[in-house]
This record gives sequence, structure tokens and C-alpha cells, in this order.
Amino acid sequence: MGKLIVSLSPHAHGTDTVERNMYGVIIALMPALLVSFYFFGLGSVIVTATSVAACVFFEWAISKYILKQARNTVLDGSAVLTGLLLAFNLPSNLPIWIIIIGALFAIGVAKMTFGGLGNNLFNPALVGRAALLVAFPAQMTTWPKVGQMGSYLDAETGATPLSIMKEAIKSGDASVLDQLPSSLDLFIGNHPDGAGAMGEICAVALLIGLSYMLWKKIITWHIPVSIIATVFIFAGLLHLANPAYADPISVILTGGLMLGAIFMATDYVTSPMTPKGQIVYGVAIGFLTVVIRNWGAYPEGMSFAILIMNAFTPLINNYVKPKRFGEVPAKN
Repeated sequence: MGKLIVSLSPHAHGTDTVERNMYGVIIALMPALLVSFYFFGLGSVIVTATSVAACVFFEWAISKYILKQARNTVLDGSAVLTGLLLAFNLPSNLPIWIIIIGALFAIGVAKMTFGGLGNNLFNPALVGRAALLVAFPAQMTTWPKVGQMGSYLDAETGATPLSIMKEAIKSGDASVLDQLPSSLDLFIGNHPDGAGAMGEICAVALLIGLSYMLWKKIITWHIPVSIIATVFIFAGLLHLANPAYADPISVILTGGLMLGAIFMATDYVTSPMTPKGQIVYGVAIGFLTVVIRNWGAYPEGMSFAILIMNAFTPLINNYVKPKRFGEVPAKN
């Protein structure tokens, strides 16, 4: 006779699984991935394949030979997703050996060191990107122009919209912003010069992915909307005060803001659990992104803003705890 398992109520059954959610996000990334192949060609294929393969290998090897886990998690989709997101944050001309180092930091340091999926404090892909940015700043800030289908390491590079914005702020000359592509070009990914990281080039592809995840209820609207709304308001106020700061639409459509708001900040493990906490988290990320972009050393601030707020997620969860079922409010 089988043993009965007795546990406290409430008893709920759901269809969500780790695999369902991970592969759901991977599907949502496909439009942006195809667009990156279209714009960057061979370089994008090499960087993506290397990143995914390295992340999967490191998770398999560490699980099997270091942690000696009975069940290897390499097929749950999380390593593939980390590899894709890491690739999306890299230039399409990055050497293979540097990509492998980034994957090792993402999986070996940021994820498996803490015990694997569900235990990591920081977004693994962003830790990999941050480590490479510190270790290889020249290679990580050299951005190929689009349309070089057969080029990889020898791709021609150019200035990104974010670097143009940074130059306008430094010089105080609003006319520098005339070099920016139009809002429509930024929306569809038509960048004549340097385009930035592979996954951030086309806002419409990222929005398709957002729509899919909202439809499938993989994520909720709270984090992406609060980030984008905060950036729009803060950047808009700066633009009104000084035209040398770019208009809010251009700020939202450039760099990794859309990619970060939709796919990085919404990571289940490193973001708050409650809707109220997610809004606090999103507002803080949006604010920090604008601050770092405008007054920090790097033109981009999205990655650092998310990592900073990852550290505050336990505090946010503690501050905005939902009331216990049946709890009676304390009397004064």
C-alpha cells in the first residue's frame, strides 16, 4: 500500500513547470534572434551558437562532476536561455574565446555557485556580460555595422545611438543628436552605423516577444511597463530642461532598455514576487538606467541597474509581503 503524504492547506494544482516557462521565453526570443541573424549575418550565428553551447556544457559539467547532482538540469531550458540572453548582450564580432569566458561566469559563477536554478542572487547572463565588460572593455564596446552578412571578426564598426547621446551630453550641443536615426528606424532596427548588441537592435521584435509572454502568462506587465514608464517620464523631464538630452522615445528605443525591461529584469528568480514589489523594482531600474546613462562612465546603464536591483530583491520581498490568509490587522 502506498504511503499518503499529508500537508497543510491550501492545496493547489497548476500546470506551470520550469521547462514550460523556460522554453516559453526561448520561443519569445525567436523574433529578435531571427532579426539579429538578418542584420548581423555570420557573426550573429557564431556568437549565439558559441554562447548557448558553452552555457549548456558548463551547466552539464558542473552538475555532473562538481555538484554531483543526481538529476542534471541541463535539459530544463535554463542554460539555453542564459546562453541566448548572454549572446543578445554581446557584439556580433566578439571572439569565441571571450564568449566562452562570459558563459563560464554566467553559469559557473552566477548560477551554479549558489546551487543552480532558483538559488542565484543575480541574473546569470548579466553577470557574464558585466564580467566581460570589466575584463575586455575594448572588445565589448566595439559595435559592428549592420548588413555585413559574411563578416565576423573583420566587420566594420561604427558609433551607436547611445554613444551619440553621450557625446551630446558631454558637449552640451543638442545638434549632435541630429545624427540619431529616426524613431521609426530605431523601432524597426534600421541603424546605418553601429547598432549595439545583437539582441537590442529591433524594438518591434522584442515587443512581439513581450506580447507572446503576456499572452501565455509567462510574465506580468508590472516590471516592463514600470521600467519603460519611468524612463519615459525621467528622460522627458531632462529633455524639456535641456535639449542636449535625447527625447524619451529615442532613449527607450536605444541600447538594451527594451531587451532588459522585457527579458532580463523579469527573471523569476532575481525579481520580486508580488505585483507591488515588481512595480517598485521596475521604477528603481528605470531611474537608475537614466542616471547611469547620462552621468555614468558607460553609455549603457540597463545591465548595471538590473544587477543593482537584483541585490535589493530580498529586501523588497520582505517589505511588501502579502498579508497571511486570515491575518487580523494589529490594533493601535
